[in-house]
Formats: sequence, C-alpha cells, structure tokens
Amino acid sequence: MDERTQATRERWTRQADGYDRGGGVQRLLLGGLRKRLCGPARGRILEVAVGTGQNLEYYADGADVTGVDLTPAMLDRARERAAALGLRTRLVEGDAQHLPFGDGGFDTVVCGLALCTIPDQRRALDEMRRVLRPGGSLRLADHVEYTRWPLRGREARKERPRRRPVEVAAEAGFTVDRVRRSAFGLLDEVTAHRP
Repeated sequence: MDERTQATRERWTRQADGYDRGGGVQRLLLGGLRKRLCGPARGRILEVAVGTGQNLEYYADGADVTGVDLTPAMLDRARERAAALGLRTRLVEGDAQHLPFGDGGFDTVVCGLALCTIPDQRRALDEMRRVLRPGGSLRLADHVEYTRWPLRGREARKERPRRRPVEVAAEAGFTVDRVRRSAFGLLDEVTAHRP
C-alpha cells in the first residue's frame, strides 16, 4: 500500500464511528441518488468503496452484492447494516486500485460518492473495468466541485489531480451511456458499460 492510500485508510478509520451521523442532511442533498445508482444493478454486483453500507438497502431484493472497502472499521459498520437489513452480502477488505477479484467476474460495478477519495481515480476505474465482464454495467456517482474554479487550480497542482468521473471512465475504456448532473450540479451520475 502506497503512502497516499495508507493516509486515506487512516482518515476513514478515524471517521468510521461518526460517518453515518450526517445521514439526514445527506438524504436531503442526494435525493433519490442512491436508489437511481443501485436499484437497476443486476447480476453479480460489486460495490467499490462500500463504506458503512449506506447503499445496501437500495439494491433489488435478492441482489448478489459483494462490497469491497479499504477500511476495516467501515466494513464493520457495513456488516452491522447488512445484518440489520437481513442481507447476505459478501464484504471484503481491499483497495479499489488493486481489486482482489479475478477478471470479468461481475455483471455490474457500483461506486457511489467514493471515487473522489481514491488516490488514483484512473487506476481504480481501470480495475473496475478489469473485473467487469464485457458488456457489463458501471454505475458511478461522484462529486465534481473540485473541477470548478477556484478549486480547479488547487487540484491542478497535485501529482494526480481529481477529474470529472465521466472523463476518467471514458479514458479507462468505458463507453459512457448516460451522464446526469444532480445535487445542484455538485454530482455526476454516470452509467457506462464495458465494450
């Protein structure tokens, strides 16, 4: 694990206990985002950066979901949530930049509100493409405020600046099917597929 990834893990470990406290404000800002993101996911589903499992309740009944996260403390919260919901979900510790799964093993990959925290967005999307079967669906939603002035200037000075998820997905070889701006223009919702 490189230094930036370790720092990310440590930050989310510190935030795990209180992460869900802002749920009400988050629901107000996000509206139906989680349902739009997860509801249509089908087949073998991989949720990258599952965190505390806030998306789990939005998958279709009987969905075959595997969640991966860098932070054991977040996964502990996700396990509690899955148990409370009565879901049989596989939750695995792993790095989105080096997913611990074989090639082409998933029909849908979901990543919601997490790509912006992954040190190398492009590497993570390359990995998502690798584990997705040909024709499989990518369902992605993330913040874009850092792509606007004045934050854009600060990002440009970084070794690996964050960029709009839709741009990085296209560079990683996905065919973008749909892009929607939501949350007052702060989020990109991307539906794409692996050709």
